[in-house]
Amino acid sequence: MQTAILNPANSVGSTISANQKTYAHPWLPDQGDGTYCNPVLYADYSDPDVIRVGSDFYLIASSFNCTPGLPILHSKDLVNWTLIGHALKNLPHPRYEQVQPGCGVWAPAIRFHAGKYWVFFPTPDEGIFLVTARHPAGPWSRPHCVQAGKGLIDPCPLWDDDGKAYLLHAYAGSRAGIKHRLRVCPMAADGSKLLGQGEIVFHQPERHPTIEGPKFLKKDGWYYVVAPAGGVETGWQVVLRSKNIYGPYEDKIVLARGATDINGPHQGALVDMPDDGWWFVHFQDDGVYGRIVHLQPVQWREGWPLIGNNGEPVRRHAMPAGIPPQRHCGPQTSDEFNDVKLGLQWQWHANHRDDWHSLSGRHGWLRLYPQLAAGSMSEQPNLLLQKFPARSFNVEMALELRPMQCGEEAGLVVMGESYAALGVLHDGTKNCIILHTTGGQKRLFETNLNTLKLQVTVESGGKCYFRVAAKDESMSVLQPFQATKGKWIGAKLGLYSTKRVVNAAAGCVDIDYFRFS
Repeated sequence: MQTAILNPANSVGSTISANQKTYAHPWLPDQGDGTYCNPVLYADYSDPDVIRVGSDFYLIASSFNCTPGLPILHSKDLVNWTLIGHALKNLPHPRYEQVQPGCGVWAPAIRFHAGKYWVFFPTPDEGIFLVTARHPAGPWSRPHCVQAGKGLIDPCPLWDDDGKAYLLHAYAGSRAGIKHRLRVCPMAADGSKLLGQGEIVFHQPERHPTIEGPKFLKKDGWYYVVAPAGGVETGWQVVLRSKNIYGPYEDKIVLARGATDINGPHQGALVDMPDDGWWFVHFQDDGVYGRIVHLQPVQWREGWPLIGNNGEPVRRHAMPAGIPPQRHCGPQTSDEFNDVKLGLQWQWHANHRDDWHSLSGRHGWLRLYPQLAAGSMSEQPNLLLQKFPARSFNVEMALELRPMQCGEEAGLVVMGESYAALGVLHDGTKNCIILHTTGGQKRLFETNLNTLKLQVTVESGGKCYFRVAAKDESMSVLQPFQATKGKWIGAKLGLYSTKRVVNAAAGCVDIDYFRFS
């Protein structure tokens, strides 16, 4: 994939002010000249759904095993986005206290109806759930199970003109054994339960061997289903329409890769503008970077939405018309840990507990309390991670290890289906700089210092180079690490803190900052 050419003001290392802080943003799509470059989010905000409420746009994404889940972003122009909250603190089942790669929250849908925000989301092993809130930043209700069942995925509601409610969903082939059927079910108007089995409204496996992620809307008397088909990496975008909610539905491919280098352009949301213009927000699977988010113009022709440039995705385009220029911004990345709450960019690797960290134990520092080492690093629930935010970037963190038992360890980790972690391990008398990889671990050198700086440079394509600095000395780790995607998610990077002894007092690690540059 080619990287968009940005104006100097938007190049790697540029900064913007947000909430009276300065954040480094390796990728800003707004070119400052009335155009934007795709992707508008060069990060793994997968399976996006977007709504407009007045002059505000809200985007929600899947989160799989990571918590808090269901990240919610806000924008005024569909190009400049910031995180404002999460709709789910922890996953609604105790099994998620352990890391469950590829499980958890799959494609959600967000809607505004009857004065509140509704998010329907699936966990493919348990069923379909609902959370609601009066404001998209929360607080959100506890998850309510709308329909229990294995393999029910990608729900989306529709409240019809007569007040009746319906829920559209797909099936996960890995759980249900089918992956090419869409079902519409009648639903209680309060979203509390389904009122019947409904009907399969689309099933054409010979033309669309996989169809999933459907979004439901009604326009000009037509019921529309916007659904990706053909698979994540190589598929296409389908729109279905019918005058009857149960069909029959006719189908049309409205976006495909064509002659571009944007593979599998699909799964997202049609969203209208205040001036009745329309846009399509969708993802592209970009391997180690996850499912990055693109924005495409839409034209309606003969009752069908035509997306992009005659059905092919655009790389660069004019900003949405009729919207005043916005402050250039992107989702939060760097953190000085000066707030009373953990930054919204951070997610734990499984269901989490609040006592795993503190922002009040030492002002201006994040304190992590070590949790018992759980097998390999990839099985550690208390990894505190964030998404890769661009194709290439640098990260530096400063830590002070304050151990009380032999075997306490903390450091910097890059996590995917394979991983690498550079950290400091206390062996009872001294500290050792240690490198973990999927294939094993290596002790690099010993030090009497507790305060260190750890750095990683990520090159385009995901090759990672680690460095460690103590006082005025620094050392590069000679062996580069190739980051890999996780199970249905992109690679992530962040912090870890572990211990080896259960029934003994443990110390902590204090993190001064985590900076992108």
